[in-house]
Amino acid sequence: MSPDPVPKVLFGDILAMARERWIRAMAERLSVLGFEGYRRSDPLVMRSLRGGEVPLGSLAVTLGLTRQGARKVVSGLVERGYARVSPSRRRIVLLTPEGRDYLSAVVATLRALNDEVVAHVDADRLAAAYSVLEFIKDNIADSTRPEVALTTGGETR
Repeated sequence: MSPDPVPKVLFGDILAMARERWIRAMAERLSVLGFEGYRRSDPLVMRSLRGGEVPLGSLAVTLGLTRQGARKVVSGLVERGYARVSPSRRRIVLLTPEGRDYLSAVVATLRALNDEVVAHVDADRLAAAYSVLEFIKDNIADSTRPEVALTTGGETR
């Protein structure tokens, strides 16, 4: 008898569960290092700021957010003492000394988690996982595309 082609757990569900565990592991490990209040946007935004001063608009583009969304993310960093925003019209964002320490901790934690995955997953399977995740990132995220909209009887929901 051939295996059931429909997995017991749908791909989106396992993806969501894995993401939640990754976020929880990041938060717990950073907490042990003395950094409370981890947010899932921290790794990308912190690494985007490591080069120095970054205009808020550029940060929004890098994060794939509106300026308002980027402002909210940056406000969270400012509240935790990891970044400051220049009062200039361009709204330049830069890391504080505490933010540089947090950046180092975030990068070290990301590398440690990545190394754990690499050490326990066959290279071919890992490459396949990357391929699937890149497909999702590049093709499924845009729900405004007509070909991915759900349709029922010709009506788009």
